[in-house]
Amino acid sequence: MHLDSLAADLGLPHPPPTLSVSGLTADSRQVRPGFLFAALQGTAVDGWRFVPRALEQGAVAVLTDAQGAAALAGTMPDSVPVLVAQDARRALALMAARFYGRQPNTMVAVTGTSGKTSVAHFVRQIFEHAGHASASLGTIGTVTSRGRAYGGLTTPDPVSLHAELARLADEGITHAALEASSHGLEQHRLDGVRLVAGAFTNLGRDHMDYHATEEDYLQAKLRLFRDLLPAGGSVVVDPGERCADRVLAVARERGLHIFTVGERGADLRLTGLRHSGFSQELTVETPRGDYKISLPLAGRFQVSNALIAAGLAITAGEATGAVLRALEDLEGAPGRLELVGRKANGALVFVDYAHKPDALENALAALRPFTCGRLFVVIGAGGDRDPGKRPLMGAAAARHADVVIVTDDNPRSEDPAAIRKAVLAGAPDALEIGDRGAAIAEAVARLEAGDVLCVAGKGHETGQIVGDTVLPFSDHDAVRAALDTGDKA
Repeated sequence: MHLDSLAADLGLPHPPPTLSVSGLTADSRQVRPGFLFAALQGTAVDGWRFVPRALEQGAVAVLTDAQGAAALAGTMPDSVPVLVAQDARRALALMAARFYGRQPNTMVAVTGTSGKTSVAHFVRQIFEHAGHASASLGTIGTVTSRGRAYGGLTTPDPVSLHAELARLADEGITHAALEASSHGLEQHRLDGVRLVAGAFTNLGRDHMDYHATEEDYLQAKLRLFRDLLPAGGSVVVDPGERCADRVLAVARERGLHIFTVGERGADLRLTGLRHSGFSQELTVETPRGDYKISLPLAGRFQVSNALIAAGLAITAGEATGAVLRALEDLEGAPGRLELVGRKANGALVFVDYAHKPDALENALAALRPFTCGRLFVVIGAGGDRDPGKRPLMGAAAARHADVVIVTDDNPRSEDPAAIRKAVLAGAPDALEIGDRGAAIAEAVARLEAGDVLCVAGKGHETGQIVGDTVLPFSDHDAVRAALDTGDKA
């Protein structure tokens, strides 16, 4: 594609009309001959430091901001145009959207602290139930209705994301649901994605190592509704959730279509909820009448996730009745309150991705009704992430579980013992076992009839990050190994 077409309407200096660009990247290691290199300001290292490498590898143009242009002044060859954007990240995303062009026809996105993966996973299933070739993109990767699964980043960089959307469109995928993380929204990774609806799940404590304040964190989430949804787009929200009023205020200010769910919702109002084993019986009032739904998922939070997913599908054009009937066939996302095994004495073991205080409380509250004996939890906290939530995680575990075992999660560059100590500050009576596999084995060994164990924090992950190394590790495998050992003992 010619550079002038790629940069059209972006308010950039007019580039040479005949210069052809064969690819885009913000990673100098991925530059190939004919590429445009985006020299972006980073949190640790600024991209313009890598311009010489990009030029050596064949970059034919550079995109940067005013600070980058000043740093590059006098160093660039005349043959390589430098495009200076007020917001280079946004410009790169819009260029990527233009470069790849093709996207599934109907796309929705969901943001919030917890529930994004489940909502996207549910929306994909609802679309599939309606007969559409569909996909979900997010933390557990790209999953399609045709059984393909790959990748795994909540919101990929914009070039990778738009390349992925083009690939899905080429494979015949017509409907997609995307997770929108606060990082991804603030860094403009979803700009250029053609959405018809967006949803907000909730707001809790997360990413305080990245966002200066909770207000900054919320403002990043609000970009989905303020900047990315087009005029005429729809907003799905549960008015009963914290900060939902802020989302609704943005939606009203922009004149977006508002669709509300939950006990205070106007479009899918939850008027009845009854537990039935691992299912929940819902009564939902709609403008088309009342519906009785058997939701095959445990936990009050999954009711909210399912209704938000239903709202996204309905605002994307699906019939209300068909969508609500599809809820009865939903399967939970991998590693989200997933029943992994049962001990010979009947004790149950679940794996959950909960790595935030609110999410941990929700998971344990969901399991309490199924616990006739003691509720166990194995928890840790990630290194190089918000240290303030560590004692909060311990306190949440101590409040809601009968037996707490504190172990390692992904310590990354930090001292694992120091992380555990911070978690133990909130759960001083907890048992400390640093080795995660050993902690899980000990918890399983202690389970008696009627007990329930929740292994929290890593969910679907298949590696443990220690230093700069990703060691193979799966909570699922560790649980199954412990159960096999116990059954043979």
